[in-house]
This record gives sequence, structure tokens and C-alpha cells, in this order.
Amino acid sequence: MTFHTNHPILFVLAGIIVAVVLAQSVFFLIKAWRRGVAIGMDRAKLRRIAVTAAVFTIAPAVAIVISVITLAKDLGLALPWLRLSVVGSLSYETLATTNAESAMGLTFGQAPALNASQYVTIAWVMTLSIMVGIWLVPVVCRRLRNGMINLEKRDAKWTDIFQSSMFIGMIAAFVGYVFCDVSTVLEGSFAGLIPVAVMAVSALVMCLAGLLVSKTKIRWISDYALPVSLIAGMASAIPITAWLS
Repeated sequence: MTFHTNHPILFVLAGIIVAVVLAQSVFFLIKAWRRGVAIGMDRAKLRRIAVTAAVFTIAPAVAIVISVITLAKDLGLALPWLRLSVVGSLSYETLATTNAESAMGLTFGQAPALNASQYVTIAWVMTLSIMVGIWLVPVVCRRLRNGMINLEKRDAKWTDIFQSSMFIGMIAAFVGYVFCDVSTVLEGSFAGLIPVAVMAVSALVMCLAGLLVSKTKIRWISDYALPVSLIAGMASAIPITAWLS
């Protein structure tokens, strides 16, 4: 049997896992509805909550679809669909895929058709790497939470600074990846500026969305700011790549 990243068997396997996740979602939705009724919540209010929640899942869903399309060129549709339906994000999945392909002498977005060994290697890298965060939660989060509570009792200001520092540190790890090839400018190549320019476009769109929210008070704009900035960044990558390559 010839291996292909879009082989029907891969879709069947991914579909089974996604179906289990959807079943869990339906199960907890029913449990939440019944609990709401049991404590005396109005059914009309419950329906409004459910409809509102469903509508506002469209925005993150758009971002997920974009992520799947981005990864599909190298990995096919089945694996990105599975990864981003269960656990994962565009930034992490792209980074894991890029690193795995680089170790095999491939370039993300320009790799030829993967063979079975390369495909399995990338899938293992993506899966094992993100599982670190899963097992770290029960191991360190309780101690970290207790430490944060004790720190907040002693000095609330330093608690805010510490939390902001951790968040900035996490973002810096991904931002560093964007700027890692800027030094190629010294060699006469401007290709290293492509991710920087794309990030700048996405950041500009996000800032404009923030200004619109503050000026117009239309809160739903903030829910769609992420997918819109993603789309704008990806769309800008085409002319920016043509310009700087």
C-alpha cells in the first residue's frame, strides 16, 4: 500500500478521535443544561446562552481552519485536523513541524511529499512535545498556584509583575523565532525579514481592532480580531515574499 498524507485511513483514524472529543463536548453540554434547569435557571436564558456561545465559537474556528490549511501543504489534512481539534495551536504546531522537518533536511512549506517515516517522525515530535504541558499541570501547577497565592498575600504588585513577566517570557520564545533569520540581511538576503514584516502586518491589524473596540464600544470586534489578523498576515505574506525574496 502506497503511503500518502491524505490517505483515507488517516482520515478514519483522525475522525474516530475527533468524534470522541465531540461526544465529550455533547455530554458535558447536556450535563450543564440539566444542572442549570435543576438550580432553577430559566430555559429561555439557557437557550440564549447556548446560542451566544455557539455564535462566538465561529471566530476561533476560523483561526483553526486557517491553521489547518497552513499545515496541510506539508502534512495533508488529516493530521492538522486531528491536532487542532484536540490540543494545539498554529504557533506550536508550525514550530514543531518546522523543527522536525529541519532535522530531516527539509524546509517547511517547501518540502516534497513526505514518506511514511518522515510523517510518523513529525507526528511524534508534535505529540510528545505538547504532552509535556499536560503532565506538568498536575505536577507543578498546584505548587505554583499556592506560591502565587502566598506571594499575592505579601505583595499584590509583585504578583502582577511576576505573572506579566511569565507571559512576556512565553511570547518572547515565539518572537525570537520570528527574528532568528534577520542576520541574513548582512549577507545581502532580505528573506529573513519576511516573518518580521508579516508579524508587523498582523500586529497592526490587531491594534486597529483594539482601537475600534475602544472607540466604538462594539465588543464583538475583539472576538474576531485574532482570525482577521491571521488572515491579514497570511495574505500579506504573498506580496511580502515576492518583494523580499
